[in-house]
Amino acid sequence: MTNFTGEVRIVGAGLLGTSIGLALTKQGIDVAIASKSPKSVDLAISYGAGRAVREDDSPKLIVVCVPPQLTAQIVAEELIAFPDAIVTDVASVKAGILEELERLAAPTDRYVGSHPMAGRERGGAIAGRADLFVGRPWVITPNSKSSPAGIKVVAELAQALEAYVITVSPKDHDRAVALVSHVPQLVSSLLAARLVDANQADVNLAGQGLRDTTRIAASDPELWVQILQANSTEVKRVLESLAVDLGNVIDALADVDSEAGIAQLRKALKDGNAGVEKIPGKHGTKHSTYAQIIVMIDDQPGELARLLTEVGEIGINLEELKLEHSPSAQIGLVELYVVPSAESALIADLQERGWRIA
Repeated sequence: MTNFTGEVRIVGAGLLGTSIGLALTKQGIDVAIASKSPKSVDLAISYGAGRAVREDDSPKLIVVCVPPQLTAQIVAEELIAFPDAIVTDVASVKAGILEELERLAAPTDRYVGSHPMAGRERGGAIAGRADLFVGRPWVITPNSKSSPAGIKVVAELAQALEAYVITVSPKDHDRAVALVSHVPQLVSSLLAARLVDANQADVNLAGQGLRDTTRIAASDPELWVQILQANSTEVKRVLESLAVDLGNVIDALADVDSEAGIAQLRKALKDGNAGVEKIPGKHGTKHSTYAQIIVMIDDQPGELARLLTEVGEIGINLEELKLEHSPSAQIGLVELYVVPSAESALIADLQERGWRIA
């Protein structure tokens, strides 16, 4: 947390705008919510994300949280309307927005692009969460004219939301998110689309793997069309590389009895193992640095809460947590990740309290 102070104006009362408002309001910061949708504003305010705008508002920081195709125009309007404010945005593509602002001759010295790497498959104010950004990267993409004071204010905002700041150029940002965000969305959607014409009896066999890989396929198609359109070049580059790998796997499956075919399949799977190892967990730490403990819990109300309460009573900090559960199963599997030095003690204490370790 930081000592972030000053009035904040949030333009856009969707998931991100509402979540930012909820987190800041909780800290006692004055937050004004603006949107072209009165219903969204009313809902966000009722939810506790801020207050209605006033004529005498004088924001220190303006956060534009609107769809990508509208972001540049709204940022430009806010820069003009509030000449003393720093303006940032949360759009998931940055280079095109900066180019459009420069075309509009906007005062980009007070503009600092940013992008919180957090979200949900649900949208709208009703999906807002005050803890949405906790422990998540918040990418800041200053332009060549961004003032040091403006960069500092946006960094303080991210830190106040308990995110951690990463600073990159707009172009580097767009290249990175194509790989870690935009292509995963497409892959998830394409896989889920295979289910549309599938036999329902086959789909009923689905386990956690399918749920994990298709969860984000429930995201808003219209929003994602805008994102993919804005970052089409970088997304296409990643997909072309993926298509080569997919083609190699298809060829290997057609020759699965040969040594070459088996070697290709093994390489694809091992490369996947290596890639997963690079994905950071809590505070950027790799999952492989943690010990994993799998606890079996009964499928009944209150069991998960009881487990977490007892872990807290034991006094061991959880670094990560995952839950696996199939609707047809009578148990759930809770994956607890702790520092290796705490593994033995936590297992012993949990077993003493009657928990089953898988």
